[in-house]
Amino acid sequence: MPKDPTPTWPNPDELRKDMEEFFSKKYGDKVRLGVLSTQPDQARTADDGTETKEAPLDLHFDYLPRDIKNYLDRFVIKQDTAKKVLATAICDHYNHIKRCSTAGNGACKEYAKQNIVMLGPTGVGKTYLVRTIADLIGVPFVKADATKFSETGYVGGDVEDLVRELVQKADGNIKLAEYGIIYLDEIDKIATPSNILGRDVSGGGVQRGLLKLMEETEVSLRTPFDLTSQLQAAMEFQTKGKVTRSVINTRHILFIVSGAFNGLADIIRKRLGARSIGFVSRGGASQIEEDYFAFAKSTDFIEFGFESEFIGRLPVMVSCQELGVEDLFQILKNSEGSIVRQYSQTFDAYDIHVTFTDEGLHRLAEIAYQEHTGARSLVGVCERTFREFKYHLPHSGVRHLDVTAELVNSPQTVLERILAESKSDRLSSLEETFVSLAEAWSKRNGIEIRLQPEAARLLGQRALDSDQKAEEIFTQTFKNYEYGLSLIRDTQGISQFDITPEVIREPQATLDRWIRAYYVYKQK
Repeated sequence: MPKDPTPTWPNPDELRKDMEEFFSKKYGDKVRLGVLSTQPDQARTADDGTETKEAPLDLHFDYLPRDIKNYLDRFVIKQDTAKKVLATAICDHYNHIKRCSTAGNGACKEYAKQNIVMLGPTGVGKTYLVRTIADLIGVPFVKADATKFSETGYVGGDVEDLVRELVQKADGNIKLAEYGIIYLDEIDKIATPSNILGRDVSGGGVQRGLLKLMEETEVSLRTPFDLTSQLQAAMEFQTKGKVTRSVINTRHILFIVSGAFNGLADIIRKRLGARSIGFVSRGGASQIEEDYFAFAKSTDFIEFGFESEFIGRLPVMVSCQELGVEDLFQILKNSEGSIVRQYSQTFDAYDIHVTFTDEGLHRLAEIAYQEHTGARSLVGVCERTFREFKYHLPHSGVRHLDVTAELVNSPQTVLERILAESKSDRLSSLEETFVSLAEAWSKRNGIEIRLQPEAARLLGQRALDSDQKAEEIFTQTFKNYEYGLSLIRDTQGISQFDITPEVIREPQATLDRWIRAYYVYKQK
């Protein structure tokens, strides 16, 4: 019979298995295939090829600006002005989404999306502010550094990957992802210097790519250069005769960018000229760079190196201030996200209760401030301070630790003192334990062994040095004494024995000597 000329197309699982075997043989475990998950009911194209309208997600947003500000106060210290601006912009954005849901697309056209640019030095809480807001609202949040992206077609990440990542963070729920927040840090690093000749793929190109996203566009969930996506599309075309178009719309995605913007203050200062800024003219302190950020305008960003179209899509400007010693102290003491809580939980796992004194916290803040990296420095300072404590205390028997200024200033000295005091206390406790074990042994065997104080101390020291339990040390030391002493008791009538330090040092040799004396007595 003639063969069927139509080849049999493998099912997706078979094709995936064959591809995995091929890549495994050629590249080992360095290359793996992933699966792009797209829900059938989330597709934007119907079976007949016509576009379908999806009902908007019922996002419950009933916060007022003051509600968001009060919530942020629980986690972020200082930055009151930034909190107010952010809270207001967030409420405007998501209330607009609610209006679109109820009034239709006509209401959407009347609103310009309030994307946000945040200015301020590192470690002042810019990322933490945005992440905390996203957690409160319940929308997916994606953070990335702008420096890792390049213009499409060049080495580097594609800015559209940010939108696709929102879908992943939303567990495949495209509707929820369309209301998410994308946060780009170090945006100042993609500013294009005016003296660049030719194409700037790491600066201007990225700005143009982001510009498209910050407006309204549709991003395909299938990456053009992803092998798995292309295989899925090929199989779908083979089985259905067409490829379903799965996309995500960026109309309601809020974009927030941030950076330290070193050099921007000079541009603002130059524009302001000889005019002083408010408090300076009233005899206040001299300005620092962050003071000028509150007066930033679009023209300053354009001179800094941003394209006018790009900065024009970021109408809300938020300025954050550098954190001082008192601010860092308040973060440690009062913030619900304080690193202090993490260290308390770490020691709690070893049944060690930690008390942080105000003096200790203030000293930690002072040391962290000297590093000039804001709240980020608190993690490093705490780690250096408590590293040896976390290693030694779980084995020491210490059950309480007071974090004082002395401990922060001289952690090694304080640790050695704590361990010495703990060792002395444990040694005394172990001596009593060994005396109790000897008494219990005597009652059980009808032979009294009396531990001399130095012998009990020697056993306690041995338990400390070996990190073994007292019961294990006692059993090892007197493992043959029940039988040997029973012989002596039965023949010589001796039922009381003094356990001296010499017995502890050489228990078996001592027992052998006592038994030999029994045989001499028996022969006489």
